[in-house]
Amino acid sequence: MRRLFWLSVGAGAGVYVTHRVKRRVERVARSLSPEGVALRAVATGKGTGERLRHFAADVRTEMQAREEELREAVRMDQAPPDAEVPGFRGSPPRRVLKARYTIIDDDKDGH
Repeated sequence: MRRLFWLSVGAGAGVYVTHRVKRRVERVARSLSPEGVALRAVATGKGTGERLRHFAADVRTEMQAREEELREAVRMDQAPPDAEVPGFRGSPPRRVLKARYTIIDDDKDGH
């Protein structure tokens, strides 16, 4: 009786494992078929296209912000705010560029 019980348990486990393995093999075969590969490629392409569009939008936004910073730095460099102060004495006027936080002396040649 004991042998019959373990024989039936082993046979049941074998049938169950065989069924699960067969389902898994069918799923893998379907995913590797030409239709499965095409569906996966289309899904990946759609996701990639959307990510590229978001990346391009982020690049454009940051590019515009950086361009505005550079334009502000150039405007500050061209027109120093205290260069035309009447009665100015002492060291030559200096200004700070916000884009790089660099102090620049107006009189570089010592004139």
